Amino acid sequence: MALDWLIRDNEPKDHNLFGDEFFGTEPPCTMYEKKPLVDPEGKVVEGLYTAWITLNNPAQYNSYTTQMVKGVIAGMHKASMDREVVAIIFTAAGDRAFCTGGNTKEYAEYYSRRPLEYIQYMDLFSGMVDAILKARKPVICRCNGMRVAGGQEIGQACDFTVAADTASFGQAGTRHGSTPTGGSTDFLPWNLSMEQAMWSAVSNEQWSAYKMERLGLITKAIPIKKNAKGEWVRDPRVITDKYVDNGEIVYGEFKTGEAAKQATEELKTLQTDFSLLDAYVNKMVWTLTNIMPLCGMHTIESIRTKKRFFWDMLKSSEIYWLGANMCHEAFIGFNAFNTQKLTGKREIDFIKYRKLLAEVRTFDDSLAEEVLYKPQK
Repeated sequence: MALDWLIRDNEPKDHNLFGDEFFGTEPPCTMYEKKPLVDPEGKVVEGLYTAWITLNNPAQYNSYTTQMVKGVIAGMHKASMDREVVAIIFTAAGDRAFCTGGNTKEYAEYYSRRPLEYIQYMDLFSGMVDAILKARKPVICRCNGMRVAGGQEIGQACDFTVAADTASFGQAGTRHGSTPTGGSTDFLPWNLSMEQAMWSAVSNEQWSAYKMERLGLITKAIPIKKNAKGEWVRDPRVITDKYVDNGEIVYGEFKTGEAAKQATEELKTLQTDFSLLDAYVNKMVWTLTNIMPLCGMHTIESIRTKKRFFWDMLKSSEIYWLGANMCHEAFIGFNAFNTQKLTGKREIDFIKYRKLLAEVRTFDDSLAEEVLYKPQK
């Protein structure tokens, strides 16, 4: 054979930077698992896998702790360096939430009023977004529930999203002392009109999975609920049976008033079944498997470059702003959220706060005392 005289080293190299020390099984943790690739008939394909990175903190709506952020970074790199992995599935435990962002308890009790500590934490968060955006395999967000705040940001960093139709999407920062500058202000304008992006980022309005699909922000919304007869039921809280009402698009909007209350009660009677969602994820993975891997990843990277454009431009300076803010609005906002069981309120008194600012009050403990609600007796 030609060139058979060349000396070659055929021992596979290990290119992974991390061991398994960043993964766990007991919450709160990030879990990492390889699952066999299956074909459209459900047969296992020997030697090929998907890598599942799972946020496991369901008691706190899968909000990520500092250690869990490290786990996502390690998981994305580990899957990227694994020759047997064809795609990465980024998901979470349970059926209530994919992720609601950073762990507010940790923010309030440790990071607030410790700006340098939060800057270091935000460097890890930025690294998590980077790890998703530079993964060497396609990343599918298997959105099993609410994707809010930082959860919405890391979800948008993924290449594709297949969502449970019970999921809701949006921001929360401007109500709780933060800003959606960990990705949403960078990613949303690529997908929406400027005004839609602005409203989503500022208002904290929650959008249904069907609305997200209609606007092109996710790939597909899939039912995950069944009634007592075993029949599939779409999320009863969402209008899915008509498109236009008096000239207004209502398909995908959440119901309001008494209809919303009745729908919420109905939802409690339904059973969760992820089989349709997982079948759609497997279908996407099979499609991604049956393309040229280098051509496929080059195509994905070419589109990711546009997503990274604004993110890379601002991510470093945002870290310092968010750190400094931990001494001000984030301090009162996160502590209000963290003490809601004591006070019965999860936000500050916004009207009082605005009046105090108009009076040119110094931002000190006395101001915080006035705008934070008191514990209930």
